[in-house]
Amino acid sequence: MPLLGSPHRGRFHPVTKSSDLIQIIALDADNNCAKATKVELYRRLEKTELQDCKSRMPHLCAMRPNQTEQIALMSLQDFLPLAHLGALSGFAVSAFGVRAGMVAAAMALDRLIGEPDLLWRHLPHPVVLFGRIISTFDRRWNRRQGVTGRGRQCRGIIAALLFLAVGLVIGGLLSLGGPLIVLICLTVLLAGRSLDDHIRAVAAALDDGLEPARTAVGMIVGRSTANMDEGDIARAAIETGAENLSDGVFAPAFWFVLAGLPGLFAYKIVNTADSMIGYRNARYRAFGSGAARLDDLLNLIPARLTALLIVAASLFRGRILIALKIMMRDGKYHASPNAGWPEAAMAGALDVWLAGPRRYGNRVRQARRFHEAGRDADQAAIFGSLRLLLIAQILFGAMMVIMLVALAG
Repeated sequence: MPLLGSPHRGRFHPVTKSSDLIQIIALDADNNCAKATKVELYRRLEKTELQDCKSRMPHLCAMRPNQTEQIALMSLQDFLPLAHLGALSGFAVSAFGVRAGMVAAAMALDRLIGEPDLLWRHLPHPVVLFGRIISTFDRRWNRRQGVTGRGRQCRGIIAALLFLAVGLVIGGLLSLGGPLIVLICLTVLLAGRSLDDHIRAVAAALDDGLEPARTAVGMIVGRSTANMDEGDIARAAIETGAENLSDGVFAPAFWFVLAGLPGLFAYKIVNTADSMIGYRNARYRAFGSGAARLDDLLNLIPARLTALLIVAASLFRGRILIALKIMMRDGKYHASPNAGWPEAAMAGALDVWLAGPRRYGNRVRQARRFHEAGRDADQAAIFGSLRLLLIAQILFGAMMVIMLVALAG
């Protein structure tokens, strides 16, 4: 016989089967009694077949099984493989709330733990595995000899759809591992802490001179860094932070909430493909166009959500209206249909100009400046952008908690 008793005292007293009915009725009359205690007693009621008591507890008897599960205390079974599969991958309204709560938890864990070097020195990161898959397709399908540009483009589109399918399958299989496996995967694939570390390293390197800073910023951008001055370096770091807040944090979280691990893995492999083969150069203009366009589609909503959250974060700098104005005015003037929105919002929030011409190899790409009337970016602006990125993530986490309470209750 398990030990049960009144929750109003500092200890639990054993009750016998003969006293079950009396205790259940007494606790049911007490509105301050914990629901978990009532649920446990109701389960005992069913086991002891005291069915006549049900008529005296109609509101408790009417509870649906999934509500009871949410009220009951978590047990080891809740973390086992196949546990709560519907909440992890399903499309019920409550499932969206559960996954939103997991996003909030994963963001907190990512902020605390970051990327553990010891782990990834012994195990390949999932993105590294995605890269190997993409590289295999690139070597075998992206051959120019005997293949027309249209043929390579068709191959690239098929490859992009296969990447999407691979992500869906991998995510679906890992979902069978239960909530703990899902939470670990989600935490690993959110890059908020890593983004902060890399951008902060650029700002710190400026204390040591331009050469160390050029090396640091070269780790996170694809443009040429050899002739960058402090303003160029700061702009590159700030722009990367704004764009990758969407690519590395909010977009993965968005697709996880929407479709669970299958959505998360599908997004990440397509986004990785875009970063590897989505270039507009001679080698990838045809073959990489499928991955690039698919990535644009998957980021359509997250990028604009990111921009709005940066605008909201600028409230703490007293620049929310200006940030919103610059985002709406300049966000569309970017080679990417998505990257310009968070970058323009960041330019208005910091009162610096961003974007503009940049050099890739021997080629200079002309582009419009965002918030052209703003000041030149510097080290202080990088640190300011990091604060905005953090506030935006806190706001997003708060949104996830609100979704958990509103939808999963």
